Amino acid sequence: MHIVAYKYSVRKMINTLGRRLGEVLMNLELFAQASLPIQWHVVLAAIAVVIGGLQLVLPRGTRVHRIAGWSWVVFMAAVSLTSFFIHEIQLWGLWSPIHGLSIFTLIILGVGVWAARVGKHRTHAITMSATYFLALILTGALTLLPGRMMHEMLL
Repeated sequence: MHIVAYKYSVRKMINTLGRRLGEVLMNLELFAQASLPIQWHVVLAAIAVVIGGLQLVLPRGTRVHRIAGWSWVVFMAAVSLTSFFIHEIQLWGLWSPIHGLSIFTLIILGVGVWAARVGKHRTHAITMSATYFLALILTGALTLLPGRMMHEMLL
C-alpha cells in the first residue's frame, strides 16, 4: 500500500516539475524572441541588481567596495544607455518617461562618483542607495505590471 502511494506521489511530483519546467522554457522563449537591446538591458540590469545589493551589505571604503562600486556604476550606465534602443512605450515620438529616467540616472551616477572622490561620503551613500532603489529596483518592479514582457516571463 505504501509503495503504491509513494509511486503515485513521485509520479505526481515529476509531472508537476515537468509542467513547471515547460512553463519556464516557454517563458525563456519570450526572452529569446525579444530584441537584442531588450535582452542586453535585462541581463545588465540583473547583474546590476546583484552587485548593488552586495554593495549595500559589504563594508564601506574597502578595495572590494571600490571595485564593486565601479563595476556597478558601469553596469548601471550600460542599463541606462541600452534603454535608448528600446522603444516599446512611445509617448513622445520614440521616447517615454523611462528615457528621461535614464538621462537622470546617468547624471546622478556622476554625482555619486564625484561625491565619493571628494570625500562627501554621506552624499555618496544617499545618492547611490537612492539610485539603486529608485532607478533599478522600483523601475524593475514596474516591469512586472501586466502587459509587460517581464510580467509574462516571470509571473
